Amino acid sequence: MTLSLILALVWVVLANVLAMLPSRDNHWTRAYALIAVGVPLLGYVTLQNGPWVGLLVLAAGASMLRWPLIYLGRWMRRQWFVSSQE
Repeated sequence: MTLSLILALVWVVLANVLAMLPSRDNHWTRAYALIAVGVPLLGYVTLQNGPWVGLLVLAAGASMLRWPLIYLGRWMRRQWFVSSQE
């Protein structure tokens, strides 16, 4: 197993532990930190192991951070509909 995959597994375990701890802001600051660490890690996994493994790690990360992605999709849809109505 490559170093990048080991680091990705550590990221997954860390994300699960952080999700179990109570938070006053509904875990948003932790999500931002996980995204900031996860994006370069995803690039490293893809570089070392190829695009298919990178897509699997992306899917795993997206399943962990689904609410930020849902809110991003809603925001993008609002932006698109507002600009298309003008």
